[in-house]
Amino acid sequence: MKSPDILVAEIGSTITKLSAFAGIDSTRPTFLGQGIALTSVPEGDVTIGLGRAAEDMRSRLGVETGELGRDVEFLAVSSAAGGLRMTVHGLTRDMTLRAAREASLGAGAVVVYTTAGTITTDDAARIREHAPKLILLSGGVDYGERDIIVKNARALASINAAKIPVVYAGNVSTRDEVTRIFEDAGIEIFVTENVYPKIDELNVGPTRSVIQEVFSRHIVTAPGMERIKEMSRGGSVIPTPGAVLMAAEILYDRIGDLLVVDVGGATTDVHSVTEGSEKLAAMTVSPEPLAKRTVEGDLGVYINARHLIEESHGAIADVGDVTPLPRTDPERERIGLLTRWAVDLSIWRHAGAVKVSYGAYGKSEIVEGRDLTLVKYLIGTGGALTRLPGGAEILTHIRRDPHKKKLLPPVGARVLIDADYIMAAAGIMGRRHRKAAEYLLMASAGLN
Repeated sequence: MKSPDILVAEIGSTITKLSAFAGIDSTRPTFLGQGIALTSVPEGDVTIGLGRAAEDMRSRLGVETGELGRDVEFLAVSSAAGGLRMTVHGLTRDMTLRAAREASLGAGAVVVYTTAGTITTDDAARIREHAPKLILLSGGVDYGERDIIVKNARALASINAAKIPVVYAGNVSTRDEVTRIFEDAGIEIFVTENVYPKIDELNVGPTRSVIQEVFSRHIVTAPGMERIKEMSRGGSVIPTPGAVLMAAEILYDRIGDLLVVDVGGATTDVHSVTEGSEKLAAMTVSPEPLAKRTVEGDLGVYINARHLIEESHGAIADVGDVTPLPRTDPERERIGLLTRWAVDLSIWRHAGAVKVSYGAYGKSEIVEGRDLTLVKYLIGTGGALTRLPGGAEILTHIRRDPHKKKLLPPVGARVLIDADYIMAAAGIMGRRHRKAAEYLLMASAGLN
């Protein structure tokens, strides 16, 4: 039996994976393999599915897992039970709200509702309906607008009977007052740096880190996740998409501008790490972060297969039943067709565009959204792109814009596949073992 140094669990919405790695302190760490099972939320305990994944690893791969959480280092990421559901509240839609949303998505959250400006009675009702697990309040550049931020803090405190934790990432001059409002209401508040401290300056990193930490400490709600936290010996259990973005940042430091497409059963996430071109940056109406994630909650190839068929507008016929673990050729063919559409739609939604603007000096061109024109690598991850045939071909032939207004990756971008399907595992591993994570990611992409 092979003996690992680290085991990393990924508790997904449909699939639970357990990845094993050895030689972590060496110059050439090794990926030993992966055990797989269906996530067991319906059975009332996610550790059941994790145990099955461990047994799959032992019986099929000959990797000895021992007692999980005791015999070897154990780390975990999770998107089970809907992931981290958040509401986000800013001052202006194009500035502080957008910055706060970027931070939330980059942390791996699922943003279910947003508000800009004063929170209204209707907004309050919507927030209750969405039942978030975390609330992010932002607003104002430092030493700027105060009154609306304080008013929103009071509104959120008054409707928060469930004592949902709050992250404050707004105007520094209102921190003390906002903190008192939530503390007086008995609501735990986490204060971090302003996500939009100056005009045209994004500062999403600190907020991303705080959201992930709060998720680990307070928001792990799938049944059995407390046990997963105990097994990680007090370590962080972070949202899976946040871990994938961490992996993308590790790779960026090594190979440069890249885009990662993660096609899953429930969602398709797109992560890009790029500064874009200087020419287009001069035309941009609002700043973009270096590392950006978008999540398409309607584009999963299993749970949301029906919506993908509708989005194809007749290009995909009814594919029949879709299974989370396709085993026959017809089942794989169905998932492959859905994956092609998930990739095209998600990249188009992630990419920005050149648009025409009319102002005091007449017509001009502006850039809205993400510039992907300098991306050198397209990387596919997620079960649909890494475990089924044709993943590289799908990424090679992403849909183009005949009008040349969408800021898509260039035709010549190199396509890579996360062949070992370890981006999330390596992302969280990188917190403690950066060099090992980098080596394993490069090896999985075929670059070592």
